[in-house]
Amino acid sequence: MARLNLSRLITAAADTIAAHAEELTALDQAIGDGDHGLNMKRGFEAVRSEAEAFSAKPLPEALKAIGTKLVMTVGGASGPLFGTLFMALGKEISSAPDRANLTAAFGKAIEAVAARGKSQVGQKTMLDVLQPVHDALLQGKTPSEIADIADAAAEATVPMKALRGRASFLGDRSIGHMDAGARSTALLVRTVAKTIGESA
Repeated sequence: MARLNLSRLITAAADTIAAHAEELTALDQAIGDGDHGLNMKRGFEAVRSEAEAFSAKPLPEALKAIGTKLVMTVGGASGPLFGTLFMALGKEISSAPDRANLTAAFGKAIEAVAARGKSQVGQKTMLDVLQPVHDALLQGKTPSEIADIADAAAEATVPMKALRGRASFLGDRSIGHMDAGARSTALLVRTVAKTIGESA
């Protein structure tokens, strides 16, 4: 794997979330609280403001610190879930991960998110993007292919019925809308894949 430029990754992720904040809010207004875009933007801007400090840490410590910051600043249901993803990734990843270590750490992080959200694949959540991305990593897909898989996985939440979160209160009315958390996850996957791909 190419050497990770964490500061560049953080900037790219924050830029992506900011650029799509209104879209994420609109998705969330359809079947959720309507605050996902603003919450995610606030969290990633907070991470951006400390990008240099995070980048100075070893990768495991940096990811744990980013996760903690997201829990503290995103709020809503997404803060603990995205925070858990980064914290668990930091707990499992090595300072200079190869693909095998990244894939194993990502798998453990997905398990942590599932446990935190008491959810599983097929319930119209961010897990419906995370799991296909993990499968793609296992299969040796390229960064570009992984980004496309993430986008398709988010799109695949449209016909699903929500079984977790506020959207689950809508029952069948949640069908026909993309899950906002799945979309933001796909956006972040594409950003990371593109940034890593460019530095490879």
